[in-house]
Amino acid sequence: MIYEARGNINTVVVVGLGGTGSQLARSIVRIVFDMERSGLNTPGVLFVDPDRVEEKNVGRQMFTYADVGQFKAELLARRFNAALGLAVGWIGEEYDPDKHNPDNGTLLVGCVDNHVARQALAQARHGTIWLDCGNHSDSGQVIIGTTSDLTAMRKELHRTIKSKLNVVEALPNAALVFPELLAPPDMAVAVGQDASCADLIEAGVQHLLINDAIATASASYIYRLLYRKPLQSFMTFVGLDAVRPVPITRENIEQYVGQVA
Repeated sequence: MIYEARGNINTVVVVGLGGTGSQLARSIVRIVFDMERSGLNTPGVLFVDPDRVEEKNVGRQMFTYADVGQFKAELLARRFNAALGLAVGWIGEEYDPDKHNPDNGTLLVGCVDNHVARQALAQARHGTIWLDCGNHSDSGQVIIGTTSDLTAMRKELHRTIKSKLNVVEALPNAALVFPELLAPPDMAVAVGQDASCADLIEAGVQHLLINDAIATASASYIYRLLYRKPLQSFMTFVGLDAVRPVPITRENIEQYVGQVA
């Protein structure tokens, strides 16, 4: 089975410009620049992050010592705009689904490291394609989906089975696949439950390169979506020595939504 996005993707909203987000933002603007240079219709790009650059981010994210104290979203937007002649927008505040989803043609890219931020992402308006990036110490996952409605997803699977179609028009998003991502974390984390990726790297708990690996896996989904190519997987498990995409099949989706008769 494959998934093909219905309608145009008018805006790419990147939430979280830290370890994964700053790396992925670079890939996104390169894709948009390449589309523009090829004469294709290009989406707008918006960076959303309330955080400012701290010294612990230098070298671990896309920032230098000269950047300390500046908003991450603004800094990267200005940098990429100057380098590539783009018009990336930025907002230096927490993501608000009522304010920061411009229209129904939104690709929402979540690169956040806490459950509260994911809860906000999960409230995005109907029709939003949500790509969620998450990681642990040296592994993680990328999930791309369109709905957290269990009943709707089961109906879509039933439709494809009954009609014997090979194209699915909906995919389960992160809130449906791994609802625990929206729950408070395990209190046993030594460096604190609200620790950022930079904190975890500094504490020696997280590998320096895992964010890069997650960003690369995510960029491949975004590339296919923006170039109107079908997706053949809805999730990718990422490790530093292996990448395993999960194909879009009835059996794989049923693992998360239950068996469909």
